[in-house]
Amino acid sequence: MPQVLSVSNLHHAGIRLVRLQYPDLHGICRGKDLPVEAFEHAVADGVNFVEAIMTVDLAHNVVSGFEVGFPDFRARPDLSTLAVLPWEPHVAVCLCDLYDGISGEPYGADPRGALRRMLAAYAELGYTVVLAPELEFYLCEPDASSPTGWRPYAGKDSPPYTVGHLADPRGILATMMEAAGALGLDVIAGAHEYGRSQYEINLGHGEALAAADRAFRYKELVKELASREGLLATFMGKPFNGDEGSGLHIHVSLSGKDGANAFADPKGEDGLSAPARRFMAGVLEHGGAMMAVLNPTVNAYRRIHAEALVPTRACWGHDHRMTLVRVPRERGKATRLEMRVGDGTANPYLAMTVLLAAGLDGIRRELEPPPPVAGFIYELPEEALGAALPTSFGEAMAALDGDAVLREALGEQLVETFRAIKAAEQERFRTWVTDWEFREYSGRL
Repeated sequence: MPQVLSVSNLHHAGIRLVRLQYPDLHGICRGKDLPVEAFEHAVADGVNFVEAIMTVDLAHNVVSGFEVGFPDFRARPDLSTLAVLPWEPHVAVCLCDLYDGISGEPYGADPRGALRRMLAAYAELGYTVVLAPELEFYLCEPDASSPTGWRPYAGKDSPPYTVGHLADPRGILATMMEAAGALGLDVIAGAHEYGRSQYEINLGHGEALAAADRAFRYKELVKELASREGLLATFMGKPFNGDEGSGLHIHVSLSGKDGANAFADPKGEDGLSAPARRFMAGVLEHGGAMMAVLNPTVNAYRRIHAEALVPTRACWGHDHRMTLVRVPRERGKATRLEMRVGDGTANPYLAMTVLLAAGLDGIRRELEPPPPVAGFIYELPEEALGAALPTSFGEAMAALDGDAVLREALGEQLVETFRAIKAAEQERFRTWVTDWEFREYSGRL
């Protein structure tokens, strides 16, 4: 079990530094290390960060915010998240909520704040949201002969659901699982996934904000421990040609005021309650716009094609892994829906926010889903499959621009900041000459 910390017992626990953490819009962990003596002041007053950090793209460019001069926002520690860092036992980590540096109101571009607002909307209807994220990643080792400088670690054929030395010769997955358990991330399983050197660590389900916190810390833990071993861990949707993509699957259910699973109804069609069906219908309606957040890179759309176990249409099915919404066979207290289109590059707070916003819209408007699909979906009539999902990031962003429900859920400041950093990313991609182009065209043209 993780050690229980409070401000008063940090010294007694041997803590010398407290690492403040919060997600930027990419989902990257940002923060500062504070001497333990300074942490009490941070709890009382917060710690300032320049707003420019939210407008830095992945190529190290500050792309917007010049017109307002980059004021500060303030990070306030959430003491319920204070924990010892297992691989640096003299360091404690603490997640922060972000506030406007002048007004003191919640900061408009805080991903964790966006999820808090969405959960408050569910609470008004008497629901507690329960989520469980599934995140896959690849481990890579240095390779000077590779164009990228990396190759798959332990890249053997036919590795799915194997464990031990052949699947992970340096025991890195076990180290990650132990550290995640010590950090309180509720690890329930781990294994080699289908791709060569692709792994997954499963986390248990729980209340939505805590589930998002665990997913965020899990991604940071995986990348940090891989780096300490001289490896690269990546959650990219499609890091290698000729191999599998890495997904973010989110399982969701609602609890009512009585604590019972509000998605379960033994008398309902397929054992599903009206809120479950309406939630699902909302997800299907907003699926294209959700993808701008769930698949937030140019690379993410390399993974989305008919031959993969990835949805390309806004449909649903019972235990069907080629649909946008999969309904696992379990019923009763285990009744849940699984959203399958996201990939590992998604910011978990934003991913959960748009999923819940779509579901809430379905509940409020009492939408009804179409019939479930069964069998090989690409042999079914076109009208049975639902709308085609975006096949490019630009298409997904256009869908988000036209979706008032998701934009309101995220907040205009967050959406516009996200749009600015992603527009810069897309333009750099548009003007970059790739290896494929040179090989395809240079020899004969």
